[in-house]
Amino acid sequence: MIDLSQTGTGLDGYSLLTAQLEALLSGERDFIANAAQFSAFVYHELEGLNWAGFYLVKDDELVLGPFQGKVACVRIAFGRGVCGAAAASRQTQRVEDVHAFAGHIACDSASNSELVVPLIKDGRLIGVLDLDSPRVGRFSEADQRGIEGLAAVLLLASDC
Repeated sequence: MIDLSQTGTGLDGYSLLTAQLEALLSGERDFIANAAQFSAFVYHELEGLNWAGFYLVKDDELVLGPFQGKVACVRIAFGRGVCGAAAASRQTQRVEDVHAFAGHIACDSASNSELVVPLIKDGRLIGVLDLDSPRVGRFSEADQRGIEGLAAVLLLASDC
């Protein structure tokens, strides 16, 4: 059992979440297991989310991986939607209003903003981390930096 009360003394915000995530993933190297834990952790620790999960690269497309939230699109082509744009560009996509994003894929009509972080390890695209919110403008630059840092913890803790 992980005692999260012993991590992050004097920390708050994303620094605390980082310390907690490091403790949560400690001792496990399996990427799928860690991605599942990551999804649940982020979904319950960050306010204002209606979906948190992963799309993983398989045969030159993104395929649904571990997630928390409503059912989701299963396959997404590179370059299609926010997730596909992040995969194709290998750049984080922070979208304040998904309805203004050309080619947005509406898996959940309640989603109004989105943050997608490409997962790159040793120069290889593993997949993307996708966070959705029903609130327009939910994700700030600070959120982007914080989530990118949490994604880096996942990649360091996992064999992939």
